[in-house]
Amino acid sequence: MKNHMRTGVQRWCTICMAVLIALSLVSCGGQESPKNLISAPSEPERTVNLFSPMEKTNPNMENVARTAFDLTVAMAEEDLGVTLAYRTYTAENYQDKTYDQVALDRVRNNMDDLYLLNPDTILTLGAEGRLMDLSELDCAKNLREIIRIANTVDGRLVAIPQEVVAYGLFVNKDLFDQYKLALPQTPEDFLECCRVFKENGIETPVGANRWWLETFVFAQAYADLYNGGNTEAEIAALNSGEARYSDYMRPGFEFLQTLIDRGYIDVEKARVSEAIEAEQPDFIAQKTPIVMAYWGAANTETAYGKTDFEMQVIGFPSSRGQMPVMPMTGFAIGANAEHAEDALQVLDIILSDKALQVYTETNRVISPSRNISVDCVPSLKPLNDRIEEGVYVLGSNAGMKVEQWGNTCLIVRELLNGATVEECMAAFDRLQDATLEQES
Repeated sequence: MKNHMRTGVQRWCTICMAVLIALSLVSCGGQESPKNLISAPSEPERTVNLFSPMEKTNPNMENVARTAFDLTVAMAEEDLGVTLAYRTYTAENYQDKTYDQVALDRVRNNMDDLYLLNPDTILTLGAEGRLMDLSELDCAKNLREIIRIANTVDGRLVAIPQEVVAYGLFVNKDLFDQYKLALPQTPEDFLECCRVFKENGIETPVGANRWWLETFVFAQAYADLYNGGNTEAEIAALNSGEARYSDYMRPGFEFLQTLIDRGYIDVEKARVSEAIEAEQPDFIAQKTPIVMAYWGAANTETAYGKTDFEMQVIGFPSSRGQMPVMPMTGFAIGANAEHAEDALQVLDIILSDKALQVYTETNRVISPSRNISVDCVPSLKPLNDRIEEGVYVLGSNAGMKVEQWGNTCLIVRELLNGATVEECMAAFDRLQDATLEQES
């Protein structure tokens, strides 16, 4: 989701309109012009500054995601009489600094009001007390419980997204039918499907890139934690050090190692490929029957929204069956924001059910509001059904002291580069120990 977020959010340039009224006083009938006229002060312009990864919609560019956000921003600007000014991140401006690094610096230096943040940044800034508590906003009352869990730090709701990003397996159902294979539920099912594909001449059953293999790990690591009825206690044990992240992560890493050892993924390609660019052509050409991607890729013709075969999007294999994986980005407000009250009002409108209904219908995404359902494309129905049943795992959770999405991604990449499972588990232990040491 990190890569998706950095390429899927928007910035709008500030729209400023100045109205100048010139009053000409002309003398008539020999009278002198009035003296000491004091012009009434104009109403000060109300502006909220937003820092985000991308620019505002170009009116001549078709971009559904940006258009959806435009519509909600227009609602806020009209209702409140404010202007949302966009301060954007571009790699060329910040050179070797990532979006997260720049966002951390801007929040810590109180440079903006409203921010779109990745999960690891939400956790860091929330723990530092640099983000406002949003729990009293009207829009917060309608949130799905998953949103509260993922964006609560030290008991404070510090971020809220406009959409819930869900990851799943995109599968070529025609190929599964051709080889009389049921769609996999468990890791064992998945490996058997790969074996059959490989033995029937499909060289690479699973298309992969260097970012998203972590989704397999999360599905297997946290299937019970999020769906076993003991979530809070298990997270508390991890935060205290009583439980070890490495124990949760081990099965997923052993599974990935099996995929590598059996040649079910092209590890050489995966370790250098960006998301979608490497695996998409083979999936579309029906050379690879399985890829992993986020919800929106099924709606986009430039990704997987137009295929010549029946595509279905299912959850990742786990001990509890097909499991959606859901990381979170979110909008947050700096604790010392200059225009805090206006920013809170803007956020309350763009995240209201009224605005989210527009956003959800336009983008066909999962809403953070429990009151709004998505009318998804048929291929997404299997994934959506699981989410509506309340079955999922979080790929990011601000309530966990060790950041999940970014750290797991990096450690999976170490596995791709030749590290052993034991070395990867040791990396998780070091992260956890360092976090515990900081807090002691």
